[in-house]
Amino acid sequence: MSQTDLKQQLAQRFREVNGDHPMTDADDAYVSAQFVVMEELCAVQGRGADEVRRLMLDGRLPLPGYLRSDGAEMVPSDLFALADEAGGVDLLEAWFTAHWADPATGKAEWDAYLSGQYVCLHAVTPATIRRKDELTAAIGAAIDDPDAPAAHLHALVDELDALEPAFTAYDRLRFGGPTSRDTCIDAIRARFPRPERPERR
Repeated sequence: MSQTDLKQQLAQRFREVNGDHPMTDADDAYVSAQFVVMEELCAVQGRGADEVRRLMLDGRLPLPGYLRSDGAEMVPSDLFALADEAGGVDLLEAWFTAHWADPATGKAEWDAYLSGQYVCLHAVTPATIRRKDELTAAIGAAIDDPDAPAAHLHALVDELDALEPAFTAYDRLRFGGPTSRDTCIDAIRARFPRPERPERR
């Protein structure tokens, strides 16, 4: 199968997962700053881009996080880090899912990982995925608890802020609404602002 065919197949799979939404100039600029072109990453690491596309289509590596408007497949710079840590692509799924005690949860997280949609984290690992879930749940609980200290809520939001990038308008289209940064960071800070510190005289 030619490179063109593989690229077309991967683009089609990407749109099946994410929908067919336009990328604006601002989206392209954001993605180019946060991600790398897959072919360039493969060249640096001595990997064949076509083989990586096959692994993505076979559900053994995650799909690209974005397709830039020029068709470039944009991936995180650490795309291969988890497979390397697991001991190879063949061992990745078992290594990844073992981080969850419940096999069904592990399988669901694996499927989410393969979708390429974990663009909500600077570093996509089982540990950061789990921590994001814990933080969003804890933020929700703190909001509902009138006795929860404000400092505790702010600390949770700050930790989530450190895990998540800014997102872009394209993400709000493909996810069908606000991102977790919108709801769990920006909205919370607007609703529960930190008290202003008095100026020193």
